[in-house]
Order: sequence, then C-alpha cells, then structure tokens
Amino acid sequence: MGVMAEKSLSGLLKSLPTSLRMEEAKGLGRTFKYQWGGGRNTWAIVWKIFSGGQGLLKNLRDLGKVKVGKIVPNWSLAMWEVFGDREAAVDGERRYTYRELKDRVLRLGNALQDLGVRPKDRVAVMIHNGAPFLEILNATSLIGTPMPFVNWHLKGEELLKTINLRSPRVFIFDADFLEDVQSIRDGLEGTEHLVIIGSEGSPPEGMLSYEDLIASHPSTRPEVNFLASLNPYTGGTTGIPKSSNLYDSLSYALSDLAEAPRETFENFLPYSFRAFSYFYWFGGDRIRDPISENIRTLIVTPVYHAGTAAGWAPCFMLGATGVFMRRFDAEEWLRLIEKERINWAFVAPTILQRVLALPDGVKRKYDLSYMRSLICAAAPCPPQVKRDINALFQEQGAPGPVFSEYYGSSETAIITILVPEDYTEKPQRINSVGKARCGDLGIYIEEEGRWARPHEIGKVMGRTASTLSLRYPGSEDRLHESLRIIDGREWYDDGLLGYLDEDGFLYLTGRLKEMIITGGVNIYPLEIEGVLLRHPAVFDAAVVSMPHPDLGEVPVACVQLHRGAEVSEEEILSFCREQGLHGYLLPAKVEILEELPRHIDGKIIKRELEKRYWKDVERKG
Repeated sequence: MGVMAEKSLSGLLKSLPTSLRMEEAKGLGRTFKYQWGGGRNTWAIVWKIFSGGQGLLKNLRDLGKVKVGKIVPNWSLAMWEVFGDREAAVDGERRYTYRELKDRVLRLGNALQDLGVRPKDRVAVMIHNGAPFLEILNATSLIGTPMPFVNWHLKGEELLKTINLRSPRVFIFDADFLEDVQSIRDGLEGTEHLVIIGSEGSPPEGMLSYEDLIASHPSTRPEVNFLASLNPYTGGTTGIPKSSNLYDSLSYALSDLAEAPRETFENFLPYSFRAFSYFYWFGGDRIRDPISENIRTLIVTPVYHAGTAAGWAPCFMLGATGVFMRRFDAEEWLRLIEKERINWAFVAPTILQRVLALPDGVKRKYDLSYMRSLICAAAPCPPQVKRDINALFQEQGAPGPVFSEYYGSSETAIITILVPEDYTEKPQRINSVGKARCGDLGIYIEEEGRWARPHEIGKVMGRTASTLSLRYPGSEDRLHESLRIIDGREWYDDGLLGYLDEDGFLYLTGRLKEMIITGGVNIYPLEIEGVLLRHPAVFDAAVVSMPHPDLGEVPVACVQLHRGAEVSEEEILSFCREQGLHGYLLPAKVEILEELPRHIDGKIIKRELEKRYWKDVERKG
C-alpha cells in the first residue's frame, strides 16, 4: 500500500501539474467547457462551485482547509442552476428541466437522510430506465451513499442474496417488481425502508411512496458528503454476482469518503483523468445539439448494467439531456433518434443487429443526421455490423461514420476506445476494439512469463483507476481471483484472450474459459463466429464445445437465422469452407435454433448452450 497524498484541496492542487499536461486532461477540459456552453456559462459554474453559498473570497482564503468532498457537490448544484430550463431528462411523455431535477434531488436527499441514511450506508435500486434513476443517482452522490444497481431479472433466493450482499438501509424499486420484493421481504438483512415507485393509491403496508417522500421534504440543501455513488454488480448470468466499488475509484480524487487505492495519490491521479477521458475521445468537445447546445443521449440498455454509464454519465457530469427508453424496440429507437435529435447513444451489438434486421422501408423512414457518437460495448460486435450500421446512418443523413466502441468491464471501467478516425485511417482496425486510452493494457504470455510481441495471442491484462481501487464489498475474499502482480505492478486479468497490433490496437479472440482445445489445438470461437456472421441468412451465432471421444472436445456452431430465412446445416458448412475454415476450425456440427439465449445486455449465454452437449458428460475445466 502506497502512502496517500494529502487529501485537502491544497494537496490536490499540488498533484495536478503533471496530470494536466496529458492529452486526456486537456481534452477533458475542452469537453467540459464546450458542453457547459463556452466561457460565460463555464465561468458562472466555476464561480458557483467555489463560492458554495459562502462567498468566493472566503473559500479562496481557506483553500488549504477546505475538504474536497464539500466543494465537489457544488459542481452539480452549479450546473443545475446555470442550465435552469435546459432539459435534463425525457421519460415517456414527461420532460424534466435541470431546475426541476435540482428540486427533486434536494428533496430526495433530505428524505433519505430523514430515513436515517448516513454516509457510506447503501441505497439500492431495482428500477426501469427513467428519470428516477438520475434523481436517485444524484441524491445518493450528494449525501455520500453507494447505490447498488440490482438486476430486475433476478428472482427468489438469487435476488435476496444479491441485495443482502450490500445490506442496503433503503431499497427503492419499481411497482412492477412488487411481487418479487414481497416474496423475499422477510429475508432482507439491514434493510429498514422499502420505497416503491409508481404504485397506484397508497403504498403497500410497511412501504413508502417515492413520490410522497419527495413531496413531503424541502428542497433545501441536505448535509453534503460527496461520493459518486456507482455500485454495479459484476459476474455471470447465473449465480450470485459480486459487488464492484466503482464509487471509490471514480470519487477518490474528489471525495473525502472514498477509500484509498493501492497506489500513491500522485500515481493514481493520472489514471483518474484517463478514466473520464472517454467523454473527450467520443467527441464531447465537438458534439452539441444546434438547439439545446448539449449532448442528447438515448439510454436504452438497462440502467443496472455498468456499461450503460456510457449513456447516462453525460447527464451526470456534462449537463446532457437523457432520453430514456423503458424497453427496446428497434423502430422506436430510430424514431426517437429523429424526434429527440439524438447525437450520442450507448448500445449493445444485439441492438444494432436488430435495427439492421428491420425492413428497408422502415429503416429508411427516419432522419438520423444528428447522430455523432454511437458507442457499442458489452459483447463482441461483428465487423460487418459495424460497417452496416455506419452505412445506414450515413445514408440517413449522418455526415460521417458514427460507430465507436470500447472494451471494459464492471471492474475495469473503460480501457480501450475505437473511434471513426481510427478505422478511417486504417480500415482493418474496425476489426479491433480500439487502443488503450483510459488505462494501461498488455498481453501476457502466461506459460513463458513475458509480455507478448505484436500479434501474439495471450491474456489481456488491464490497469485502470478502477482496478487500482477494486474491492468486492461483501465478497472481499474473491479479489485475489483476478489481480496479478507482474514486474512489480498490479494488473487485472479479465479472463480474455487477444493480441495487440503494431499500433497498440486490441483484437479479442475470446475468453480463456471459452477456448476449445481440440486434439491439443487451441480454437478461438470468435474466429469461427466471425465467418458464420458473414452468411446472409445468419442473424447471430455462438460457437461452443461439445464432447468428442478421441479429440476431447470439438466446436459446434449454434446459429439464429434472420426472420423468414431458410438455410440447411450443409449449406452453412459449405459457406464456412469457402470462407477458409478447414480442419479443426470447421464446426463439427451446426445447430439452427429459433432464438439464442441472451442476457439482458445482449451477451449470448454460452453456458446454457453448452449444457445441451455436456449433460451426462464430465465437463471440461
């Protein structure tokens, strides 16, 4: 554990000069200035941040004594005041201004504190996409309480264990999930208050109404202790997930509550700037709606998923307008891009595939000219999907390619970034997931104990602000599973395999646990899936292993066809041969399924597919 730098504002300022010379820091500064509306608004916000209602000169005299956790909340309050009537959120038929957001956030912060919530207590949520997410996120950040995002697909014992992993003092949930919550209510540990959103009439006995709480409390400033409250869960699609403490890594430089990373403050600070630099890399210093003069972001993936932060974070930090989709519908997604002048959106690959699968007459109905940054992650995106979605948006008015991508996880946050300029310069880069721009990246050859050379496949190792602070609250003993010390530095092993090209762009070849070893030969499913997805009848594909008496295991291709398409197993195998798959790389079997099993973020649940072939057989690994 390194010695932590002084956490007063003066200590922070002493650590800044080196970091501020970084491109990421300069670009981030330009992004804030541009999104805040240029000089006049920026100076108004800065004035309000440092005056904090006490007078600017007083705070300047006392810089060395001021705790940063007391100053930073003024950032949000200042933005809300300056932006005033700018739209903060669009939630169905309701539109919320930043003035209304401020009023509701302050009321909610006071309500939570009246319920006994204190700094570092938890306020968990299980809610649909909507404006309440922004309200709760901001309120919990102001009063310093982590906000676990609970997956609303969980039920029964799985749901109970997930909530109890963080033992929230308050649990806020949508009325749609009342039956699920009622079924586990007696087993909740440490949860003193259940708050329901959207119930008709009086809330159920022993529960509180979200709207009543807000209406019954004043919009005065609550007792403030800043902590960016992001607390997503991480893990597979079955079993009990782990809880990831993003609130520490994203807050440490600016909070008095965040726990220290396993690194000195001077070394950690550059990683903090890099962590937030994705606003800049994705075009935040250039994207601005001609009418509202800000980013307008469409939020469609579930807010409980860590990746969705790339969609809503511009609202939290830059004054963007967040347009929420409660449920994804491909045509409605296009319609909202036109209607709401969307210029920024986060998506999973499945969303793009479903949009591209729409009839041409539907896809060509909508003006997509406002879009500038279409950010994809959560699962590997087929290169042809990237090309096709760019073609669609440009045909419908976008002035250039819009597809961007990143690789990251709940533990690492964003590491690599791919932007249109990358693959415009070198077209083959569209096959990659970008280069390390928000952290450090390396490919490690485990068997030889060395870092890989360009184009050598090995383990993908990441080092970011998030990994340097990573803990699993409630599951601390599991931290050692992924952290490695290599050459005296700490790295996070995400279980992925890939390689870097000579320019540092990352190409993923699959997960280590998904690698198929056929007769001693390593087979990477992504290579085969990439070929399958080029077949015009194939909507999506997953390659998994099946047992073989001599070779141990062989690849089997599970494919989902486009609606109305017809193709035989032999036709697909013949196509694979024509595309260069031979020998062990040729699937031993092709199974055509009506629907591939998916997690809500679009990832195919491969373990569910493998069960079909490995039941009654001893599993590998």
